[in-house]
Amino acid sequence: MIALSSRIPVRRRVHAPVRLGVFASRGRRLLTACSLLLLTACARDGGPIVIGIAGPMTQTLGASMQRAARLAVEQINARGGVRGGRLLQLRIMDDSGGEDGAVHVAQALYDDPRVVAVAGHISSGPTLAAARVYSAGTHPVPMVSPTASSPDLSGLSPYVFRVCPSDLSHGPALARYARQALGARRAGIIFSNEDYGRGVRQTFATEFTKLGGVVIEQDPHLPNTTSLEPYLMRMRQRGGVDVLMLATDQPGAELALRDLGRTGIHWPVIGADALVGIEADGSLAEGMHLSSAYLADRPGDVNAAFVAAYGRAYQGLRPDDVAGLTYDILNLLAQAINAAGPDRMAIRDYLAGVQANRGYEGVTGRIAFDSQGDVPGKPVTIARVHGGQLVAEGSQ
Repeated sequence: MIALSSRIPVRRRVHAPVRLGVFASRGRRLLTACSLLLLTACARDGGPIVIGIAGPMTQTLGASMQRAARLAVEQINARGGVRGGRLLQLRIMDDSGGEDGAVHVAQALYDDPRVVAVAGHISSGPTLAAARVYSAGTHPVPMVSPTASSPDLSGLSPYVFRVCPSDLSHGPALARYARQALGARRAGIIFSNEDYGRGVRQTFATEFTKLGGVVIEQDPHLPNTTSLEPYLMRMRQRGGVDVLMLATDQPGAELALRDLGRTGIHWPVIGADALVGIEADGSLAEGMHLSSAYLADRPGDVNAAFVAAYGRAYQGLRPDDVAGLTYDILNLLAQAINAAGPDRMAIRDYLAGVQANRGYEGVTGRIAFDSQGDVPGKPVTIARVHGGQLVAEGSQ
């Protein structure tokens, strides 16, 4: 694995042994580059074509990603594979949901000449860190994230794409729902103090205020936070809120919901797409509203077939947004390989041209990337937790 370094080389006098070490290091880099070229050429001739899958595989969202990717590849290979009968193969790697893990995973996938593209990562922080690795060097890897929503990803690199709306869509959609559907005038926000939480918090607060609402408090949730009760009690002392916005991950939201129950506070609760999956908590999450780029009850025969196949493969489970978006990524990449070949640059160019080719129609809807690698036409759906499932409330 090649270590990343931000140090800038300087001119200085060195002794002969050190100079020899520099030449040896350059020789190793040259050998690695030559090996990459040779093995990449061989990969074009036959054998499986490898797609990297990267995310927090031991966590709920990573498990969804892995299930959907496996289902898509099994179906593609059962139909005869790609590019004249070649099989697709997955290289699944766990980034542990952190930026350091994402960098190491990205470097390993970058260095593997068999990997022609990557589906991942899931959350914004790891995706931003990994994207810089995939985009560097002489053989960059096209990366397509299913759910990383940070606005900072837009235009980061010609090799970076995503198939979900950004925070610039989720936050405002939730703000409009709170003001227009729930009639909320006063909002409180609890947010994870990282890229995702700060992004959703800011876009929600801006839109809610623009619509005439008032955000009375914005409080951070940190990984070591054991109680959010002080925040909730302070909000209540200030007159309470009409809606509580949770721009957090699932553990943070569960903590907030438990503390609401303990304090006897009954405020409507809304949250963004990172909370998809909390519906499995049953009564704890009953009645809250979430934003999502995909719901399993989305109309259409293509989606119905996917939901049925997913349920057959995984003991009746319903796909969440990570699953639906990952499934679309794998099928889109298979289409790119069929059209352009198993070459990193060719696949990247095909993805960039999807817009000109009228887009790709998947189970989550139309995918067409703009010049920033975003899908500007992707709608955000508001869902309500009911009976352990997400039920669509309408699109924003």
